[in-house]
Amino acid sequence: MEQAQDAPNSSVPSSTSNHTPLANQTLSGGNDMSAMPTTIESTNGFVEPLQQSNLMVSNNSADGVFQSITADEIALYDRQIRLWGVKAQEKLRSARILLVGMKALANEIAKNLVLAGVGSLTVVDHEAVTEDDLGCQFFLSEDHIGQNRAYAALPQLHKLNPRVSLQSDQEPISTKQPEYFAAYDITIATCLDIDTLSMINASCRISNRKFYAAGTHGMYGYVFADLIVHDFVIERAKSNKITEVNKAETMTRMVMTSTTKKENGKVIEMVSKRETYSPIILANTSPLPAEITNNRRRRLQVTPLISCLRALFDFQKVSGGRLPSHSRPDLELFTALATEKHRELLLPTETLRSDFLRSFLQNLGAEIAPVAAFLGGSLAQDVINVLGQRQQPLQNFLLFDGEEFKGPIYSLHPFFPESLTMPNPSLMMNGTPMLDQMGAGLNMGMDMGVGMGMGPGMTNGTVE
Repeated sequence: MEQAQDAPNSSVPSSTSNHTPLANQTLSGGNDMSAMPTTIESTNGFVEPLQQSNLMVSNNSADGVFQSITADEIALYDRQIRLWGVKAQEKLRSARILLVGMKALANEIAKNLVLAGVGSLTVVDHEAVTEDDLGCQFFLSEDHIGQNRAYAALPQLHKLNPRVSLQSDQEPISTKQPEYFAAYDITIATCLDIDTLSMINASCRISNRKFYAAGTHGMYGYVFADLIVHDFVIERAKSNKITEVNKAETMTRMVMTSTTKKENGKVIEMVSKRETYSPIILANTSPLPAEITNNRRRRLQVTPLISCLRALFDFQKVSGGRLPSHSRPDLELFTALATEKHRELLLPTETLRSDFLRSFLQNLGAEIAPVAAFLGGSLAQDVINVLGQRQQPLQNFLLFDGEEFKGPIYSLHPFFPESLTMPNPSLMMNGTPMLDQMGAGLNMGMDMGVGMGMGPGMTNGTVE
């Protein structure tokens, strides 16, 4: 992708955050991007030193409204506009993204989203840069040691594309209230424990905001998506087979409408579909799909990474969020948890091998650049597809095993009766599968004080 050209100077703060930062400051896009400025003009006209606090880089209009795409931007984003169209690029241009954490995986996500031309990106990280961060994080150098991770990365991100509004937030994500997340279209949480991920996911559901979670451990990693209810359009050549509308295509996907258009002498069919999602607190405890559990050959092919990841989440719950050490008690507890999760998933005991457990434990906490690049690129591409509403999105758990070079995707949801996948009008409401029988499971999130299964657009577990 071509590097962005310099944008017109602007010192207008971004309108994408509804919280009051400690000391928001703006960094103007200019011709000289070789160094981070050391001073900033305050509102009273005096020039003051640039403090290390919540740094903001903005190039949007003064009223916070994103203007229609310009000729310069069309030239800049020409290749991707040819790929996904001007409308999708305009949606990207107005998108407000919240990225939690700024380690190697988040570096890759931020790089791809900024180069793609999202409207704004806010990075939340309260940790300081250490020597360990220099191995895989290409936005940092030794000079940044001791600085806040999010703050230190912003100048290099700004160089990639000065048109994108950037902001850092140095407060712990655990201190944020649900309304904080309402200011963003998509929240991406990286490298966090399951309790923190569940809290963020629940907060996003309150405001009907899409949520991603991701993490890496050496050669292993995952990406999770909760888009709540997501509509998208697939364009394909019109076939002789009639597309049935108001029909459940899978347990989570409905075909909503079908229209046609002529393009270059060909008839193109545009099929509108709708995907329904579950929050991470339920997906993490849901069974594998019946088509897997009812087939021994398929059960043998399921990666044991899913059992180890669930065991890791449970271990962090009982250990204050820390990773297992190499002490005997930690190893015994993790092994017992992994064995239990494997059994709950109805997977053959022989597929949870001791050598895999050993490899997974040895990789915990490590960052490997190629793995971060693959998962970060995959997540960023899915975010772009979701914003453009033009491709099938991730549904809903991607697991990556770098040792085997495999990245299976599992659709993990509370139990669905098989009848829900049948084209029965009595199971439809406004053309969407009725999920009433999921209500009890989805409302498990209520014990956190949040209706995780009853976000906007859902009533008693039924999508409206």
